[in-house]
Amino acid sequence: MCRLFALTSRDPISPMLAINALNTMKEGHDGSGVGLCLRGLGGRFEEELQGCPILSGIFTEAGLRRLEQYTMDHGFKSQYSILYTPETEPPAGTPVRGTYAAIAYKVPKGWNELTPAQQGQKLVEMRLELRKMGEEEGDIMVFSFWPDTIVVKEVGDPLEIGEWLQLGANRNLYARQILAQGRQNTNYAINLYACHPFFIEGVASMTNGENTAFIPIKEYMQSRNVPGYEGYQSDSEVFTHIAHYTTKRLGLDIRAYKHIITPLMDHEMADHPDREFLATLKRSCRKMIIDGPNCVIGTLDDGSMFMVQDRKKLRPGIVGGKDGIYAFSSEVCGIDAVIPDRDKSKDFQPMHLDTVIVGPDCKEIETCSQKDQLPRQL
Repeated sequence: MCRLFALTSRDPISPMLAINALNTMKEGHDGSGVGLCLRGLGGRFEEELQGCPILSGIFTEAGLRRLEQYTMDHGFKSQYSILYTPETEPPAGTPVRGTYAAIAYKVPKGWNELTPAQQGQKLVEMRLELRKMGEEEGDIMVFSFWPDTIVVKEVGDPLEIGEWLQLGANRNLYARQILAQGRQNTNYAINLYACHPFFIEGVASMTNGENTAFIPIKEYMQSRNVPGYEGYQSDSEVFTHIAHYTTKRLGLDIRAYKHIITPLMDHEMADHPDREFLATLKRSCRKMIIDGPNCVIGTLDDGSMFMVQDRKKLRPGIVGGKDGIYAFSSEVCGIDAVIPDRDKSKDFQPMHLDTVIVGPDCKEIETCSQKDQLPRQL
């Protein structure tokens, strides 16, 4: 198994807090990789660059030159960049790759005349084009291209990688929502695109488990003709895309996510106040039903963070914290490492019917059950 740790905070905090929490759970992961998704950024990204798309990835010198030409051709102008080319040898097992980059861009003239949906589609299409360019030449890896978002991925021990990349030294990398996963892909070939968390249009998630229904779900998602539903080096990437499809394409609240991936049995719906809607949802979305075991942690465009389990409940997960900061963790020791002074009696371990949500205000843990009535906007 891998281990997951996420933080949601009212104020920007260092990503090394999440990496150190992963290190306390080291017996549960093999130290073969780390993935980070940072949202709600602080520093210059918050103060000067609100709304600017940020491209994050790894580039060779040739790749940076091709990236510059590509973005110029599309009318994007670099406004601020974090470019880090390590001068020391990488940790054992970590390849020498080049420059780790997060680049914020001024959008081209006329961009603001596009609808948010049109802007989002264009950013996804550009990310996919750059990924394809990089796969052809081996000089570009792009993990995200979206405002207020930086994604970092690498092979190696999470703590060693975090220290090697000096992730705690730059306050412009501090964030309010941090997803951190400790382990490289194990079901398929080692590939940074297979490393959690996965991200698309403001929706990110990471998973501990195995999705044995991966192939039919992947084929169904690909048939939706949604830009970005492709790649799939990991069987867990579909969890992100289903969350995206639930909230962005179906326009549903995240509380409906569980009803899509693990719908209630027919007899369980019999007395449900939303039984007609849920029966229709189950029938129309049946090809997105997962098989586990899985624990999923994710974030949404509004800064909310959530955790769900599947019916098998064979992957650990716990949520705890205090006013202003909450943690979502595979193990309680991860939360203890970051928020030791919380009221531990309020920690919550979701069962197979539960969804746990902490809003962007970071005031409290909200729990809901699939037995509950859904929000009225559904």
